[in-house]
Amino acid sequence: MNLAGLLRLEPGKRYRAALVGAGEFGRSFVFQATRNAFLDVPVVCDREPERVIAAFRAAGVPAGDIVRCEAASDAKRALERGARVVLEDPAAIAGLPLDILVEATGDPESAAANAVRALDHGLHVAMVSKEADCTVGPALARRAAARGLVYTAVDGDQPSLLMSLLAWARLVGLDVVAAGKSCEYDFVFDARRGVVSSHGAEVPAPGLADCWRLDGAAEAFVAARAAAVPALPRQTVPDLAELTVVANATGLKPDVPGLHAPILRTIEVPSVLCPKADGGLLGPQPALDVFCCLRAPDELSFAGGVFVVVRCADEASWSVLRAKGHPVARNGRHALLYNPQHLLGVEAVLSVVAACAAKVSSSERELRPVCDVCAQATAPLRAGTRLELGERHTLANVAPLMLDARPASGANPVPYYLAAGATLARDVAAGAMLTCDDIVAPPGAVAWQLRREQDRAFFG
Repeated sequence: MNLAGLLRLEPGKRYRAALVGAGEFGRSFVFQATRNAFLDVPVVCDREPERVIAAFRAAGVPAGDIVRCEAASDAKRALERGARVVLEDPAAIAGLPLDILVEATGDPESAAANAVRALDHGLHVAMVSKEADCTVGPALARRAAARGLVYTAVDGDQPSLLMSLLAWARLVGLDVVAAGKSCEYDFVFDARRGVVSSHGAEVPAPGLADCWRLDGAAEAFVAARAAAVPALPRQTVPDLAELTVVANATGLKPDVPGLHAPILRTIEVPSVLCPKADGGLLGPQPALDVFCCLRAPDELSFAGGVFVVVRCADEASWSVLRAKGHPVARNGRHALLYNPQHLLGVEAVLSVVAACAAKVSSSERELRPVCDVCAQATAPLRAGTRLELGERHTLANVAPLMLDARPASGANPVPYYLAAGATLARDVAAGAMLTCDDIVAPPGAVAWQLRREQDRAFFG
């Protein structure tokens, strides 16, 4: 495929991006941007300037070409003489000679504010921060469209890659019955020692050997697998956030609010994440879900990959494909098509250039509020409690659920990332959904303002 021709890239034209957030994604993005002909990242902003300097240095930028700036005027002069600019305050990006903002802070309020400011100053926005995207992405996309700009997710992260895989499957006429992603970290089973390791944790799982191979009814088998590894989480808040981004871009929904999140070996996915009528876990409608990739230490990883399960309408064709190594369900009715990895900022360059050059986003349709990540109390919560995000985005004594989107007001469930950082206005009973009436919204919060704008646009 001639990507330069597809994106209508002008020979010698190099687009300029500002990046906010120099974490794992940002560092790899800066590094790769120095190694392609179409994108430059001369401005990087982070609350820890040392991280930005380290990212530029790792990308091969000489120390003398890196300049820390506070004011936009200083940054503009530094850019004019070809320097790499380090900022702490993202507000200083406004007015600089740039084409696009890449938002990768991971903070819903900061991401919303940074995106609004960029759009108001004529910059496209590439949103890496799923925390904002799953909450106010449709509002930001509408703002961008009204200004003739692009708001897009990025390849390198699972939502954009899954959108692309779904669009490809639909374009070629495949019947998708399930779509989703693997959890971020594999479950690696050491049969000799009877333990499973995942994300630095190691837990005993002696019973896993007895259910290593898929056997019997899918529901009972999945339950037995879960019972064999009870100590490891099977889905996290980021999983639901990423699938919510996909739901709002594609219209697909989860089969159950908490996801099935089975522990599966890759070859088992098409046998389990398919309709119950065909021996799987799902209802009749195409559904979004995640699975925890179970593998032996010497087997390939699927951690963070994306997939679709499609119906095998032509038995002869899929018999050939099965022989070529494509995973097909044990009854031959479904097959797994997948991209087993995401490459963070290494491949994000393509989405960013596509937004600038061709004015296209990762979504094949207008973003609409289809689902929200919401919060259910798992223990009594007291009035005055501040809901602080912990490791892997957990809120203490709160479970995430993926529900149909509703206006963020009154007795409706409060979106998870609008609750994060807020204070409870009243007691909440165990088992109750946290509602908007339960939350004291921070005054002047941009994310709340955007959400109200989004609700007016789509719910009236």
